[in-house]
Amino acid sequence: MSQTANTYDIKSASLDVLAFVLRSNQLDELTQALESRFGNRAKPSAAEAVVLDVAALDNPADLALDRVLSLLGHYGFRAVALRHPDPAYEELAHRFGLAHIAGQVTGGKAAVSEPAPASIPESPACAPTMIIDRPVRAGQQIYAKGGDLVVLAMVSAGAEVIADGNIHVYAPLRGRALAGARGNTAARIFTQCMEAELVSIAGVYRTIEQALPDSIRGKPAQVFLENERLVITALGE
Repeated sequence: MSQTANTYDIKSASLDVLAFVLRSNQLDELTQALESRFGNRAKPSAAEAVVLDVAALDNPADLALDRVLSLLGHYGFRAVALRHPDPAYEELAHRFGLAHIAGQVTGGKAAVSEPAPASIPESPACAPTMIIDRPVRAGQQIYAKGGDLVVLAMVSAGAEVIADGNIHVYAPLRGRALAGARGNTAARIFTQCMEAELVSIAGVYRTIEQALPDSIRGKPAQVFLENERLVITALGE
């Protein structure tokens, strides 16, 4: 065997990448929306890798992609790929050093040039539940593939829990929680103490940098999708 044969491997990988879905090519509107949500975040300490999804735009060819990438960087997002089903956008993506994704981006997972996986049915027989009875500590990631995730202890800041179905945390939720990871828009997140850093349902996410209302912060709460928008409410409302 050649001495160089073991210098590298090429393997398949499943990466959790957020999708930044662009619905307007008006940079003034985008800038205002980002500033309203994130404030002035020039020179962020760590950039969040995202897939820039432009499939919803009426005419993505008119998009000033260089300015969009710069704007995203200002607010702490680093685009690593451009998604549009038209293969003609591959050249545009490569011009800016981005990968091109023709398939769907669901649940924060990007499949390059492959069709998106089918949503997991809600039938209990097809959706096994993973139960975690220990704390999920910073740097740890738990993924319940094909079903719900139940955590009986605290999810620490810097930890991440992911499920294709619902997520139940019967303790403080202080890290990241991503439910419906393969596109299940009916999935929900439940916790006895809402203190999360980020919550996501079917790829629609919200970072919680500003204090939540007193009726939700530190209280039992749930997260769900309504009209493609994330809703966080106190349990029992």
